[in-house]
Amino acid sequence: MKSDLLDVQRLNVRFGPVHAVRDVSFSVRRGETVGVVGESGSGKSTTMLAVLGLHPKKQANITSDRLILGDDDLATASEKAMRDIRGRKAAVIFQDPLAALNPLYTAGYQIAEVLIRHRGMDRAAADAEARQLLDRVGVPDAARRAKQYPHQFSGGMRQRVMIAMALAGRPELLIADEPTTALDVTVQAELVRLIRELQAETNMGLVWITHDLSLMARVADRVLVMYAGSIVEEAPADMLYARPRHPYTAGLLGSISRLDQPRGQRAKAIPGMPPALDKPIAGCAFAPRCPLRFEKCSEAPPLFATGEKSAAACWHLTGADA
Repeated sequence: MKSDLLDVQRLNVRFGPVHAVRDVSFSVRRGETVGVVGESGSGKSTTMLAVLGLHPKKQANITSDRLILGDDDLATASEKAMRDIRGRKAAVIFQDPLAALNPLYTAGYQIAEVLIRHRGMDRAAADAEARQLLDRVGVPDAARRAKQYPHQFSGGMRQRVMIAMALAGRPELLIADEPTTALDVTVQAELVRLIRELQAETNMGLVWITHDLSLMARVADRVLVMYAGSIVEEAPADMLYARPRHPYTAGLLGSISRLDQPRGQRAKAIPGMPPALDKPIAGCAFAPRCPLRFEKCSEAPPLFATGEKSAAACWHLTGADA
């Protein structure tokens, strides 16, 4: 039976006047894949980086009621403790591997550093394990490629190196931040399959941040929909795609072409723009763009339960518009 791994309650992130993440609460179970979707600037990456304390402390003001990973309280952990947690208990696959990898060190050296730091291996054993990890993630001729630098790899191969680094510490939680962005569909499919296989082997919790709603339909157990720094809907993936309950979720799904829709039904963009996050938001943040808005939307809606393990923040669910 799956057990809770990550528990986040009322997480807020501010950068000066910008309130980037607003009262976000969610959990991730062991072995579960949680998809996080929404437009650019909705707070997806900001939320997950805050969980692992990866925002510069002088710039970010992070508060929460509860921030627990396994047996560790991330809200009160020292920076030294967080350095132990990152890589060992939780790891990140960043969106841009060329920026995330150090250009001055070989791929094998960077993977080996994780093994030395978090699994206590000596250099020789770590180098050997790094080559095995590269081979495991599908890098051909791993012994030779381990001696090469990031700029000598293609985008897809750099992403495989990032996956090998993330998995080297055998984390319990893996956060994949747009790991297949800018990759062709064949490479994307291979990397998705690889991550899913490794997750099945280790029973790690997986948080997958993406703009790609069609991808989440295939891989996520549960989906969180974020808008203007808040979660506006959450539901099991099959339920969310079959019957979205928030107008924003319906708009996102309506903006992509789907084979299960009638022929000739065209995708439609959501009109308008998200609100500025450096000013207070009065009422429902999506109301100015919502085709269903009515008087009650001048008040901020809470998340209303819409079924088992599902909820949406919309006044229409209460029948207040009747």
